Amino acid sequence: MRHRLKGRKLGRTKSHRDATLNALATALFKHKKIKTTVAKAKETRTFVEPMITRAKTGTVHARRIIARHLNDNSVIQELFGDIVEKIGDRPGGYTRVIKLGQRQGDAAEMAILELVDYNEVAPTSKPKKKTTAKTDAPKAKTKKEPKVQDAEVIEEVVEKEEKPKAPKEEAKAETKTESVPEVEPVKDEVVKEEKPETKPSDDAEEPKKESK
Repeated sequence: MRHRLKGRKLGRTKSHRDATLNALATALFKHKKIKTTVAKAKETRTFVEPMITRAKTGTVHARRIIARHLNDNSVIQELFGDIVEKIGDRPGGYTRVIKLGQRQGDAAEMAILELVDYNEVAPTSKPKKKTTAKTDAPKAKTKKEPKVQDAEVIEEVVEKEEKPKAPKEEAKAETKTESVPEVEPVKDEVVKEEKPETKPSDDAEEPKKESK
């Protein structure tokens, strides 16, 4: 059991582990943000924050101690200059670990280690779209009228409308009219039956004269 043993071994020997932490600390001070595994990020945080606290003093002794771990002189100057000026009022907690999830391949948990005061761009949530109730009736489609800007375009449109019919169409219309002859309406003739003439018979009695 690892009682009273501080820190993570990270699957490395002491010399390899020290070199890894020195490289991660240098990259963090240079780029202000690094992406690594969660175990390395947490171990680098405990390694970097005491260095920032020591750099606040600004003494030559502090500069020499920090130079043992950071091999880049430009990074050391930036640490004692810009970084200390920006973080000087903060009592601690100079870094932040943000978990990203598992890495594809070996499923290692990934994280971002960044300096808190250099996170100027905050994540903004996208505004939600307003959802309206859908109606069954379809929207009436409006026909878009063509935009006529010049007088020349108007004349062209009028000419197209006033064009005479094609000769083929005229010939078809003539054939239709000629093929159908006019038929006179047939009058119904009423046949009158001749009635035989009746002659008065001699035997018929003459009408009696009325007596006065």
